[in-house]
Amino acid sequence: MVKITIIGASGTIGKNVAFKLAKEDQIHEIVLFSRKTSNERVKGEIRDMYDALSADNIDVTLTPSYDYEDIRGSEIVLITSGTPRKQGMSRLDLAVPNAKIIEEYARNIAVYAPDCIILIVTNPVDVMTTIALEASGFDKSRVIGLGNHLDSLRLKTMLAKHYNINSGEIHTRVIGEHGDHMVPLLSSTTIGGIPLKYFVEDSDLDIHDLVKSVKSAGNKIISKKGATEYGPAYAISNLIATIVNDSHKILSVSTYLEGEVEGVYDVSLGVPVILCKRGVQTIVPVKMAEDEKLDFFEAARAVKRCTYKIKDVLEL
Repeated sequence: MVKITIIGASGTIGKNVAFKLAKEDQIHEIVLFSRKTSNERVKGEIRDMYDALSADNIDVTLTPSYDYEDIRGSEIVLITSGTPRKQGMSRLDLAVPNAKIIEEYARNIAVYAPDCIILIVTNPVDVMTTIALEASGFDKSRVIGLGNHLDSLRLKTMLAKHYNINSGEIHTRVIGEHGDHMVPLLSSTTIGGIPLKYFVEDSDLDIHDLVKSVKSAGNKIISKKGATEYGPAYAISNLIATIVNDSHKILSVSTYLEGEVEGVYDVSLGVPVILCKRGVQTIVPVKMAEDEKLDFFEAARAVKRCTYKIKDVLEL
């Protein structure tokens, strides 16, 4: 049975992830970690969750906490804390304040839960993945960012809706930065096993508009309701469930690269990996079209520049 800790559990994403994970059979305890000032609110959320979970006869322990001692024994520690992104802000605008938060949490996690996997959601997630990796001292296989998993799901949904086809028939992937420099791998996208290019020939799909829509999806949601909520929560829960159940699925997450993809190194980016109960088992080789490769290199440069600036500020 597995114990999970969610840091930032008083926030919208954190509590939604907790409620979704409470239904996983393999998870017996979820620590909802927050600042001391938010602890009473978290207790209220937990009581509300218990009422809902009882309808499905789900028996899981939900623990409110602001004490690092309570995270001991966690197999996965999720960090959702940070300054929220507002309309018009790029994810990179959040880098300095959020890096300080991530550094502090990562150092404490290394002390109290030294054998766990750290999952980063805080934006800019690719930069924060490197900060958490260096602050914790963990092996890179155990420090993972949400990366482009949500972006990949968004692209999948858009294609399914355009072609009016079940989303299970869509196999696609986004890599690179979780931000303006994301790279949809349309050259390797298939629908029902058939390459996308054959569908495009006989349809009114505008590839340029599709890519633009994927890149602006988060900002569009924020402009209408103030924050993204269900999409990130379910994408995060999906990653955690994949790890907990040792499913060996290939998902696009942010991981530190040392030349495994097109020779890119010394930066965390979203790439396809095989996820297992130990974290990243293998980084999967990626075959890209020439334009996608150039965009991936640009993503690496942009994220690396930001990461170096933040590391200088933090003196890492």
